Amino acid sequence: MGNELYFEDIKVGDALPELSKGPIMKLQHVLYAGASGDFNPLHTDDDFAKAVGMKDGVISHGMLIMGFVGQAITAWVPRKCLRKFGVRFAGMTKPGNTIMVSGTVTDKRQENGENLVFCEVVARDEGGDVKITGNFSAALPLKRG
Repeated sequence: MGNELYFEDIKVGDALPELSKGPIMKLQHVLYAGASGDFNPLHTDDDFAKAVGMKDGVISHGMLIMGFVGQAITAWVPRKCLRKFGVRFAGMTKPGNTIMVSGTVTDKRQENGENLVFCEVVARDEGGDVKITGNFSAALPLKRG
């Protein structure tokens, strides 16, 4: 993060910087499976995926896409400031998709001695199909002087 983010500088309606990831490659599925320990063949084996009803083959790990959302958030808000982060999985992602993560500040207030901002986030593919919706809150510092 280049510049410090201060509570006073954030307004309801402000947009998070958008993050674009992709296009997602099948190799990414294999690498993520190794990193996460999730070796479900639905994510790495086209023949298996087709046999269980995925006509186009493998789908991305939902947690991989959630990781992209987390990356977008922490590119804007330092990890140490993050208080809550939650998502709802809304659609399947396939190899070749490009994921765009965006978000909006929905509220800000001082609560329990912290300067909190609340935001909604969404991850969509290149066609606009929603993959994840979510929200987070972060405690930001006040400006000095």
